[in-house]
Amino acid sequence: MQNFLKILISKHKLIATLAVIDFKEQFSGSYLGVLWAIIRSLIFIGVIWFLFSSGMKMNLIDEKVPFILYLLAGFAAWNFFSNGLGGLTSAFSGNRSLVKNPSFEIAILPFVKILSAFIFHGIFLFITIAVLIYSGFYPSIYWLQLPFYIFMLITLLLGFGFLVGTLSVFAKDINHFVGAVLQVGFWMTPIFWSLDIIPPKYMWLLNFNPMVYIVNGYRNTFLNHTWFWQDTSFLLSYVVTCVLFLVVGLYTYKKLKPHFGDVL
Repeated sequence: MQNFLKILISKHKLIATLAVIDFKEQFSGSYLGVLWAIIRSLIFIGVIWFLFSSGMKMNLIDEKVPFILYLLAGFAAWNFFSNGLGGLTSAFSGNRSLVKNPSFEIAILPFVKILSAFIFHGIFLFITIAVLIYSGFYPSIYWLQLPFYIFMLITLLLGFGFLVGTLSVFAKDINHFVGAVLQVGFWMTPIFWSLDIIPPKYMWLLNFNPMVYIVNGYRNTFLNHTWFWQDTSFLLSYVVTCVLFLVVGLYTYKKLKPHFGDVL
């Protein structure tokens, strides 16, 4: 980890350049470019909002805030995670020329994918903040803790990234597995429903979903006006998950990296 941090610092300009290139390549050949990603997200949010703000809502959330704001705050966090993790599966396998270049430090590739996903996250956050302000939720001192939750989410993605990025070089099934996990994870994360509807005896099961902590953190920042040190629920399980996947991911990468060239 210490060596990885040194690489990130020394290669920060290269990482930023590659992240911008990766972001642009996702929308190359399209007239609307990045707008398509925003349009798809807004259409999805619109459908969920229409369904669950009408007769289908069934008291899934606390009525203290408008449902669309509750949905946007949670979806902003999840969208960053899903885009980042989806891109990380091809961090190495999608960059064969760089991986085979002996002078290129391929350890930066997972972070490039994360930073590329963060660019879109910034655009989506701008839209979310605009809707919040329009709805009367103006910037407050609590918004200053947003970088903390972003840092925590990036740390989680790094651990996942080294693991799935490395394994996908040798098994293409990893891409499909990650896609399935994201589908299940979306419905198991309190994006359009509240934790209050979960019976206390089953609450412990949510400790296995690290995104519960991040989604709640985004809502505490924008809507609930709660500092990150005031809400420690799910924090321990989140930290354990981050450390576990960082250790396993970096160890897997270190052991299998010498064989990348043979497979790719």
